[in-house]
Amino acid sequence: MPLVAIAIAGCGGGGSSPSTQAATTTETTPTLSKEQLIAQGDAICAEVNAAVGTVSSTSSDSAGQIAQRADIYRGMVDRLKALGKPEESAGYNDFIASGEELAQAEADAKLAAERGEEEALATAESDASSALASFETAAQAYGFKACGEGPSAPVGGTGSEEGSEESSEAGEEEEAAPEEAEAAPETGGAGTAEEGGGAGAGGGAAGGGTEGGGEGSGGGSSGGIGPG
Repeated sequence: MPLVAIAIAGCGGGGSSPSTQAATTTETTPTLSKEQLIAQGDAICAEVNAAVGTVSSTSSDSAGQIAQRADIYRGMVDRLKALGKPEESAGYNDFIASGEELAQAEADAKLAAERGEEEALATAESDASSALASFETAAQAYGFKACGEGPSAPVGGTGSEEGSEESSEAGEEEEAAPEEAEAAPETGGAGTAEEGGGAGAGGGAAGGGTEGGGEGSGGGSSGGIGPG
């Protein structure tokens, strides 16, 4: 009897593992127009300039000033880079690179101040000054305004002076007193009464004279009639 060869296909033991695709995560940086980048970047630099100017004018601790300045510039560069690359990138890379150099020079000065290394501190401060000038030049070349200006302390307003001027003007108006005009009473009625009295007196005198004249002439005629 012929032997029948039976081919048994072996099935692979174990479940089939699902194919896993490596998930690739790509960080997307926002793309801004040049005008948008300049507007937002200048707002950041304006805050930084005011902060550095305030630290330089109020803090009396040299090491404290250097440490705060280093932290401020490091934060500035990080915030500027977080804005994203602009559509017009010509000159932008130089601007960011000069900012990185400024932040690094300020960090070196901070470390030298903490260690008390005077020579290293002097070198780092000189490098920081040159890096700041390069940063401002690159900022101006790209079109920034505030980023191209140096640190300056904020200036307060003059509202109190204006208030004092307004109060003084109000006081001057209150000092003006109204003028009172007193009219003298007219005495024309008395003069008319006097004139009337004088006419009446004159009439009385005339009447008296007439009566007296009548009496005299009567007496003369009476005497002529008597016995001679």
